[in-house]
Amino acid sequence: MAPPALQVIGITKAFPGVVANDHIDFALQRGEIHVLLGENGAGKTTLMNIIYGLYKQDKGQILLNGHEVEIENPSAAIAHGIGMVHQHFMLVPPLTVAENIILGVETVLGRTAFLGRLGFLDLNGAVRRISELSEQYGLQIDPRAYVRDLPVGSQQRVEIVKALYREADILILDEPTAVLTPQEADELFTIMRSLTSQGKSIIFITHKLKEVFAVADRITVLRNGRVVARPDGKTTLEPAETSEAELAAMMVGRDVALTMQVEPGQPQDVVLSVRNLRVLDDRHLVAVDGVSFEVRQGEILGVAGVHGNGQRELVEALTGLRPAVSGQVTLLGRDITRASPREITELGAAHIPEDRQKHGLVLSYPVKDNLVLNRYYREPFARRGVMDADAITKNAQALVQRFDIRTPSVDTLEGNLSGGNQQKTIVAREFSRPIQLLIAAQPTRGLDVGSIEFIHRQLVQRRDQGTAVLLISAELDEVLSLSDRIAVMFKGQIIRLLEREDLTGDEQAIRERLGLLMAGIA
Repeated sequence: MAPPALQVIGITKAFPGVVANDHIDFALQRGEIHVLLGENGAGKTTLMNIIYGLYKQDKGQILLNGHEVEIENPSAAIAHGIGMVHQHFMLVPPLTVAENIILGVETVLGRTAFLGRLGFLDLNGAVRRISELSEQYGLQIDPRAYVRDLPVGSQQRVEIVKALYREADILILDEPTAVLTPQEADELFTIMRSLTSQGKSIIFITHKLKEVFAVADRITVLRNGRVVARPDGKTTLEPAETSEAELAAMMVGRDVALTMQVEPGQPQDVVLSVRNLRVLDDRHLVAVDGVSFEVRQGEILGVAGVHGNGQRELVEALTGLRPAVSGQVTLLGRDITRASPREITELGAAHIPEDRQKHGLVLSYPVKDNLVLNRYYREPFARRGVMDADAITKNAQALVQRFDIRTPSVDTLEGNLSGGNQQKTIVAREFSRPIQLLIAAQPTRGLDVGSIEFIHRQLVQRRDQGTAVLLISAELDEVLSLSDRIAVMFKGQIIRLLEREDLTGDEQAIRERLGLLMAGIA
């Protein structure tokens, strides 16, 4: 029997105060898709970073085709035939597809280099090779197209071709469907099957349990830095012998509610009103183009759309982080179109930002200070302009317990927490005061099933308490399960507003309809 394409034996990696990988054994067979599951902080990324040469293990071995290898850096990983497609694409938008793919290897001697006479780049030769790869694996990309003009799904194909161009036999795909429509995700799965049918081996990292059963040949679950075994002792499972519920329990260590049973909301008075809002992006191009909608007390209005269709700019305009060019936004009847973030907060608005590290937290501050970032200047946290350290600490201790923020101490720096616990910090801060409006942008992006369950319950609970909730998410399942109404955004416009009656009936038909709307097909 042929040895595994990749095998790690006893991999151990420790950082100050935590063992990220604890004697992990894992094997990837040739021509298979092996799904790696685990909560945030379970050790998946650390293990992949070791395999790709970004970290060096403290103990353990890495074997390729049965032979032990030392992978000191990503260049060594690439030389050994290992490629990694990151969740956030590593592309340069103003360059063409071909220029992006050869970037970094254009002067390397070997089959992947295309140097003409006198050392000048033979771009035509690179284009021919890329076209061959594209046709061979069914990736359908134009080597001469500019990346900035490509939809997200096509950009991901460019990343895959980039790895294949470097002659990768092993591909690590990190959350590859995070920014794709359902149709684009299905296309990706077809591509993955084409790759494995031609001998490539894939490690697929995802938090979406439905995707496991769509693509996996085998499944390994990590928890607390270790491989999780079933009661029967098995550590690597096949899809036919497990279920979503079992995998979720293995990931979290307890039973998890995978779908929210949400009763319809009871909408009342209008809290947020948006009329003909127009907003520019960072390049001074129109990102939000004449958007109008309302959010009422006691309802969740979901905004569905592929990332990059104006959602970020919309949220920033509503929260005072970006100026509007024209239009009007009112909160409880008061014009906030040009209000500052503090003024909007003081009126009873809460914000879970898309980028928790940039707009939601100060990573160099301790947990306790992050829990009062929007109230540190008010009583009981400050008196006569002087912050009350005891009050801030007691508040943090109470919220850490109430919202299950897993931290060694309230004095721990926020940057040392996992992504899920950073998100819980924001939720705890925003929900621990009276609010009338909650704007939640991608509230569960990159989170594990346990953290997702927790945040979903919090959103529904706030709605049921009479808060108006605006939910912006690229996760179609999330929007469908939580929303009372759904607005679909495409190229800066709301192209369809679906009412509750539009969201009942055949679930698969509704998903397909929404997926087409998200792609701009009305």
